[in-house]
Amino acid sequence: MPKRLRLPAIAVAVLMITALTFLPSTHGQQSLQKEPGAVYDSDVPNEKPGPAPKRSLAGIWEPAHSIGDGTQADGAKAMPADGKPEHEPPYTPEGQKAWMADKPTFGYRQVPPADSNDPVPGCDPQGFPRIVLHNFRTSWIIQNQDNVVILYEFNKKWRVIWTDGRALPKDAENPSWASLPDLQESRWWGYSVGKWMDDYTFVAESNGFRDKTWLDNGGRPHSAALHVIETYHRPDAKHLEMSITIDDPKYYTKPWLALDKLSLRLQSPHFDFFEQECSPSETKEYNEFYGDPASKGLPSK
Repeated sequence: MPKRLRLPAIAVAVLMITALTFLPSTHGQQSLQKEPGAVYDSDVPNEKPGPAPKRSLAGIWEPAHSIGDGTQADGAKAMPADGKPEHEPPYTPEGQKAWMADKPTFGYRQVPPADSNDPVPGCDPQGFPRIVLHNFRTSWIIQNQDNVVILYEFNKKWRVIWTDGRALPKDAENPSWASLPDLQESRWWGYSVGKWMDDYTFVAESNGFRDKTWLDNGGRPHSAALHVIETYHRPDAKHLEMSITIDDPKYYTKPWLALDKLSLRLQSPHFDFFEQECSPSETKEYNEFYGDPASKGLPSK
């Protein structure tokens, strides 16, 4: 019996993103795509959610409209890399140079996979905020007295947002917590702090990022000066709205909105989801059998 090749998570994600991108249509049709066991808004059209609990983000969350609603194949959902002038972030000259150096496999500047310098297919950490601006799927938010922990399904990653009153590192390019001044290190996931603005709105800020990651699937770059603002608003008991703003004074002349109120739906506490892990060995197999041969048949840009 021939050996069945098991595709790595990143390959499955690429194939799924491609399928969703080229469906002959619209978000309505994409709503047919479902995570097994998940409940979407379309499953309960007559539902009238009760009031949101105060100061609570806790629970397992899934994009409310479809499995593809958080799939941002061509770049950040509110600023896709589609070539439209209104969707071009406000680059500085340095940022424009960095943007032109990136070679994404999606968006209007896409190249064949073999010509890409995207760090993710090689299983480098995609980091934050790309974990949200690339292929956002199920997330599990655990709320504690001193922090908020977010577990992301895609590649089984997690990050901590501290709520104990600490401040962000003062020097984003040489970051460390005030309590650990001798441990300066830039991080794939940055340093994050958050607080409640009111009973239903939580805002987190992050800095101290390594500059080896991209912001999104379209190849938007960031410098080590990156500052990310994420807002979570709880409009009712079943939903959470997530927004992300990019603030990087070295690469962009002003802050820009990357994600605008993506609606998430609360799932059952018993909901489980399938594993997605980036395996270097399986990625190598995928490239040998599918990625590299496919690239050879595509024109380079």
